[in-house]
Amino acid sequence: MNVHQLLSQFQATGLESSFHGRHIEPQIMAGLDGANWGLQDYVARGGYAALRKILGQDGGEGLTQDQVIATVKESGLRGRGGAGFPTGLKWSFMPRQFPGQKYLVCNSDEGEPGTCKDRDIMQFNPHAVIEGMAIAAFAMGINVGYNYIHGEIFKTYERFEEALEQARAAGFLGQAVMGSTFNFQLHATHGFGAYICGEETALLESLEGKKGQPRFKPPFPASFGLYGKPTTINNTETFAAVPWIIRNGGAAYLACGKPNNGGTKIFSISGDVERPGNYEIPMGTPFSKLLELAGGVRAGRQLKAVIPGGSSAPVLPASVMMDVTMDYDSIAKAGSMLGSGAVIVMDDSRCMVKALQRLSYFYSHESCGQCTPCREGTGWLWRMVDRIENGQGRASDLDMLDSVAGDIMGRTICALGDAAAMPVRGMLKHFRDEFVYHVEHKTCVVGAYV
Repeated sequence: MNVHQLLSQFQATGLESSFHGRHIEPQIMAGLDGANWGLQDYVARGGYAALRKILGQDGGEGLTQDQVIATVKESGLRGRGGAGFPTGLKWSFMPRQFPGQKYLVCNSDEGEPGTCKDRDIMQFNPHAVIEGMAIAAFAMGINVGYNYIHGEIFKTYERFEEALEQARAAGFLGQAVMGSTFNFQLHATHGFGAYICGEETALLESLEGKKGQPRFKPPFPASFGLYGKPTTINNTETFAAVPWIIRNGGAAYLACGKPNNGGTKIFSISGDVERPGNYEIPMGTPFSKLLELAGGVRAGRQLKAVIPGGSSAPVLPASVMMDVTMDYDSIAKAGSMLGSGAVIVMDDSRCMVKALQRLSYFYSHESCGQCTPCREGTGWLWRMVDRIENGQGRASDLDMLDSVAGDIMGRTICALGDAAAMPVRGMLKHFRDEFVYHVEHKTCVVGAYV
C-alpha cells in the first residue's frame, strides 16, 4: 500500500479515554471503509436523524433555533479549520432577524501542508457535512449555502456533488425539507489551488468570482460577508461533527474530550512514522498515544521534532512534544498551535534548516502580494534560509531572520504573514544550534536525508 492510499484511510481507534476511563468510538468516521459513503448507508448509520429531530420529523416536537445553538455551545465544539473559535458562539453572531439574504459557507479549501482530513471526510462521509450544514442553516435562519472545495481535489468535488444530488432527491435539501417549512439550497463550488483562499475572506472574494485576496476586518463576515450579506463560515470537519452532537446531546460530545476541548478530532499524521494517515481520537489524547497508533517513528529512529498543527504552527522538540496532549490548550501552553490538526513528525535524520528552507519557499510562493510586509518579507525569509542551507550563510543572518519574522507578524491583513513567520521563530528558538553549525561549517550537522 502506497502513501497516497494510507492517507486515504481513516483509522477507527476505539480509544480508552484517559479522562473518563471509558470506550470512545470515532464520531465522524466510525465504521467507514470507503465503499459505504452513499445516502442509503449513511441513513442506515443514523444519518439525517439529527435533521429529522430538529424539524420534528421523528415524532418529537422539534427544536428551536436557540435550542440548537445552545446545544452546540454546550458541546464545546471549536472550529476545526485552525483557529479553534467556539462554533456555537460564532453561530450566535448571525443576525437571524436580518430581512435580506444570508449565507452559509463551508471552507473545504484544504491547502495547509500536511493536512488531508477534509478531503477524506467529503470522500468517505459527505452526507455528514451536508446534514451538518443543513442543521447550521436552520439554526441561523439561512436558506442558501456553498461548499468551497479545494481545486486540486476534483474527484472529491465530484463525489460531493453526487452526494448533493442524492440528498436533494431524498428531500433532505431544497424547498420544504422533509415536508417542513424549512428551505435550504446547498451548492458546491471549487477553487483553483490557491493557499490564500483558505483564509475566509479571500475565499469569499473567490466565491464571488474575484481575485482571491483577504479583506480588511472589520467588517466581519457575520455582518458583511458573501455578496455583502451576513455570512457564517465553518470548516468541513466542524460541520461533520454537528449531527452527532444533535443526536446525542452537547454534554455527551463534551464528555468525549476535555473541558473547553469537546469531542473527537481527526489528526493527519505524516512524515517519519510507520503508518501515516488520518486518525480520529478524543481531544486531549496524549501525543505519545497518537504516535503509537501511527506505528511509532519509522525504522526505529529517534523522534527529533514535531509540527503539531500544520506547517504554519511553530515546531516543538521531542522533549516538549512527548508531554503534550492533543488539544488546543495543551499545545498552546507548550508554545505552538493545534491548528488544522496536521501532525508532521521528523526523526533524528532530518535537517531543520532544510525543513525551514522548504516551508519558507512555500509561504513566499503562496503570498497573494497584497500586504508589503508579507509580499517582501516572505521572500526575504526564504532567500536567507536558502543561503544558509547552501553554505553561504553569514553570522548576521540568524538575528536578521528573527528580526524580519518579527516585523511581519501582526502587520498583515490576514494570518499568512504570521504563518510564514512562526515556523522561522520556532526553528530558531529550539534548533538554533543547527543554523549556527550551517553558518560556521557550511554543511549540515546531521548529513543528508536518509
